[in-house]
Amino acid sequence: MRTHFDALIVGAGPAGSSAAILLARAGWSVALIEKQSFPRRKVCGECLAASNLPLLAALGIGPALAAAAGPELSQVALLLGEQKIVADLPAAAHERYRWGRALGRETLDTLLLGQARSAGAHVLQPWAAQAIEGRAGDWRCAVRAIDSAAALTLRAPLAIAAYGSWEPLPAQRPRRRLVRSAADLLAFKANFRDASLDDGLLPVLSFDGGYGGMVVAADGLTTVACCIRRDRLEACRRAAPGWRAGDAVEALLKRACGGVRVALQAASREGPWLAAGPLDPGIHLHADDGVLRIGNAAGEAHPIIGEGMSMALQSAWLLCVHLLGGECRDVIPAELGQRELARRYAAEWRRQFAPRLRLAAAFAQLAMRPAAAALPMALGRSWPGLLTLAASWGGKTRCAVDPATIAWLAPTERRVAESRGGGKLASRAL
Repeated sequence: MRTHFDALIVGAGPAGSSAAILLARAGWSVALIEKQSFPRRKVCGECLAASNLPLLAALGIGPALAAAAGPELSQVALLLGEQKIVADLPAAAHERYRWGRALGRETLDTLLLGQARSAGAHVLQPWAAQAIEGRAGDWRCAVRAIDSAAALTLRAPLAIAAYGSWEPLPAQRPRRRLVRSAADLLAFKANFRDASLDDGLLPVLSFDGGYGGMVVAADGLTTVACCIRRDRLEACRRAAPGWRAGDAVEALLKRACGGVRVALQAASREGPWLAAGPLDPGIHLHADDGVLRIGNAAGEAHPIIGEGMSMALQSAWLLCVHLLGGECRDVIPAELGQRELARRYAAEWRRQFAPRLRLAAAFAQLAMRPAAAALPMALGRSWPGLLTLAASWGGKTRCAVDPATIAWLAPTERRVAESRGGGKLASRAL
């Protein structure tokens, strides 16, 4: 089996697969490592803001996404207790992609991974990366097959971390915080059939100790997701001895949000509640990173603004713009060149995404404190457009990649043909 590549990418979610597609189309030899078998459900928001749809179309999954995704999302609601405020979502400027959609990760990830394979990426799945060692220009990644005893050491001059913040490499786990905190945020998600949520509506849930959302995604399924403080969850479970955590969360949401209770009154849950966490919001990349970071490996926003998918997709594109610009299209920079590239990319990442992280943190703190959320609710009742403005501030219509760059990185017959050669790039110090 091949072990030498131009780039190693660990994680085949939206960020990793997007980077693999773009690099493979440009003629790079790419190893894409993913430990989970697809399709798989995942505790993750399913909203794709309108700003991402041109990117996904350029990656080659536009028609499949349009056929599988839920209805266009044109309205947002804020639910607090028995109160409900509805407002219009801001429309994107793109003449074709005005509104966002919702699509389950089991479908989106599978579509993107298929495109990565088609582009020529070498996919190792299900294989687990154990550690990434070495330095820029000479990386080694030990991997092992999940379903056998097979093990390999892959090598490449460039390495990209695209794994989720909940799934660090085994070598990193001892460094993660082991002490539990009452303020830890745990994430839950479930799908419901025959819910009464209006098509095109994106409700945001506010309750004591947590926040969440609902959306109609593929096949008419309604997804309910939330984040809840550990101490609030433990209190719910003490009040319902013997209940599973997901069942306790569902009961809490129905008690705390009248809109959830009404939407799920005649609904039936499909499959169990999924859980993950704790969340690790904040910026994780640094200007001196050796391994380049995209997606949640670069930074994680509170899910309340629904921009996790945007940050995953757009960060992958941002990095690839730096990697494929100028001389890097034909030559992979070695250690010095990669250090400079990492500094430029980190600065651009912070410019594009740090404001979204700060806004999401502020919204999350308000939503978890109903007393503090009372004032925004009062303002929202008088001025529903405040919700529209907040969605705009959250980046729903803003893409970190401009249309000209999207067109530049979109597939052409020449690039697709060149990518079939795979691995013709050299590495040198730039």
